[in-house]
Amino acid sequence: MSSSVQQPTDVNVVADGMANPAPNPVRRSFTAEYRARVVAEYEAAPHGEKAAVLRREGLYQSQVREWRAERDARAAGLVPRRGSHRSSGKSSTSETDRLRTENARLARELTTTAAALEIMGKLQGLCAPRGARSYRRFSRWELEGRFLGLMAYPDAER
Repeated sequence: MSSSVQQPTDVNVVADGMANPAPNPVRRSFTAEYRARVVAEYEAAPHGEKAAVLRREGLYQSQVREWRAERDARAAGLVPRRGSHRSSGKSSTSETDRLRTENARLARELTTTAAALEIMGKLQGLCAPRGARSYRRFSRWELEGRFLGLMAYPDAER
């Protein structure tokens, strides 16, 4: 017996001759004539047959709803609202807001870091003997004791 199963002819082939199991998806685009035909067919279908039209064409009800609204807007003389899937004004403003928020956060962090560095510089000056080129390494507890002692008695001599 001969088999009547045909192999698909539009299979993506990788360089080594093997078929690509997951070809890159392609966004479908529809002509105005196709949209008009599908909307008319969808509206003409009886209540139980509308889903069959959608399945046969591989569409969603939301697509047909958008196409119908576009058709009605054109019939009323209005310019239909067409959103692009690539970019919109809303995303660019939200991107701007996000960048402004991040900039403000980084400015606050920079101020905090500058204050911490200033304190560390003062602490180093307090802990180093006058005129010394190399500093003795103090433990954390020694530093805290020295710093707190100097803070408690700011006029005391070293």
